[in-house]
Amino acid sequence: MSAGKAIIFSAPSGSGKTSLVKHLIEHVPNLGFSISACTRDRRGRHEVHGKDYYFLTQADFKQKIDEDAFIEWEEVYAGNFYGTLKEEIQRIWDSGKAVIFDVDVKGGLALKKYFGDQALAIFVKVPSIEVLKERLSDRGTESEESLSRRIFKAEFEMKFEPQFDVSVVNDDFSVSSREAERLVREFLAH
Repeated sequence: MSAGKAIIFSAPSGSGKTSLVKHLIEHVPNLGFSISACTRDRRGRHEVHGKDYYFLTQADFKQKIDEDAFIEWEEVYAGNFYGTLKEEIQRIWDSGKAVIFDVDVKGGLALKKYFGDQALAIFVKVPSIEVLKERLSDRGTESEESLSRRIFKAEFEMKFEPQFDVSVVNDDFSVSSREAERLVREFLAH
């Protein structure tokens, strides 16, 4: 795989990392979004195959594992696999862009290890668990059981924050998006 730069945004679900990544793609030139592969169902009609995710069956996903097609992959929730395809990263680098990731914490740490100094790993956090609960509830996509599972997982994931290069608190989006932009621009300039 030919080398380029990688920017990794990781956070517990509901922290706003996806909004930050979308902001950066719109405001920082030469960033290419790494589309993750997953086995979960699409959320509503707004998620598009090949744009938001590569939606794969479990059998297809497991075949790609056997083919060593992933940089990293994991079973995030029972039966729901997520992963980063090597060919996706090469596609972005071949276009002359730096790759930007929107991944969960475990995936972010695996990518940080894989890319080493080529990567900037940013942990996005919320001011409190209460704010996170409110954000996840406001989505309207979670049952009480799945909300409870996500909060439990988020509390665990927050313990990994020190393993990232830098953290951004996503309390006020205008402030956090400017901070993320500054960090990314500085990293790409060197």
